[in-house]
Amino acid sequence: MVNQKYLDKAEVLIEALPYIQRFNRKIVVVKYGGSAMIDQELKENVIKDVVLLKLVGFKPIIVHGGGKEISRWVGKVGMEPRFINGLRVTDEATMELAEMVLAKVNKELVTLVQSLGIKAVGISGKDGGLLQVEKKYSDGQDIGYVGEVTQVNPKILYDLLEKDFLPIVFPVGTDEEFKTYNINADDAACAIAEAVHAEKLAFLSDIEGVCRDVNDPSTLISELHVHEAEKLISDGYVGGGMIPKIKNCIDAIENGVNRVHILDGRIPHSLLLEIFTNKGIGTAILREDGEKYYHEN
Repeated sequence: MVNQKYLDKAEVLIEALPYIQRFNRKIVVVKYGGSAMIDQELKENVIKDVVLLKLVGFKPIIVHGGGKEISRWVGKVGMEPRFINGLRVTDEATMELAEMVLAKVNKELVTLVQSLGIKAVGISGKDGGLLQVEKKYSDGQDIGYVGEVTQVNPKILYDLLEKDFLPIVFPVGTDEEFKTYNINADDAACAIAEAVHAEKLAFLSDIEGVCRDVNDPSTLISELHVHEAEKLISDGYVGGGMIPKIKNCIDAIENGVNRVHILDGRIPHSLLLEIFTNKGIGTAILREDGEKYYHEN
């Protein structure tokens, strides 16, 4: 008699098969941030997940932030962080430091991917004119060198994908006068996903997904159409930092991305569980005509 453990493994692989077929040769943008960037084991798990996506025929692009690491270095060099409406004020010295730290994080991720046998190239939004920005204000207040994406030139990404590289992007861009600006990583990932018409955009962060009750993880919603997501915001089920994240998701879908996933990067292999299983592990937001894969009994 075959051990049940092995039969269960075979079931998992068979459940993944239609997703592998459906998304073969499709672009998937992974926004990587939160605790999964700090904890070495979680970091390795995320990179293994993305490498596996590449090996089974997906075309992944990683977009990463580095807020926690930037904060650490700001403290390390004795600079005083300032915030307006929860947003970091990025003066010239902070911008210089942020770009250095993001570039360091970027090359660490490139090295990790290449250690698993996949070719990777790390770029910033400045390379190939990828991300053009204009100065962003917070309720009319000047927050320094923080940029709002105005234009994406995805040619460099297409070129890298065509040559079988895995692009890893950090969110720094330039304005019309070629001044350097820091960009919110969620915003950068959305703009890139829209520009390359990604099949999927996955946000890895420190939240389980969208819950009907924020204090009860068992109320996690596996799949939502855009109008259902908008209703959750208007009915007050979603608040705080989740509102801009969901609005980003809705914006991405309205601009051509098929499905957007919000995942808890603290759960090992959450990316694989979300993409390759019927129920998934986070929340998927879909277009109005998008097919729900999971039907609750």
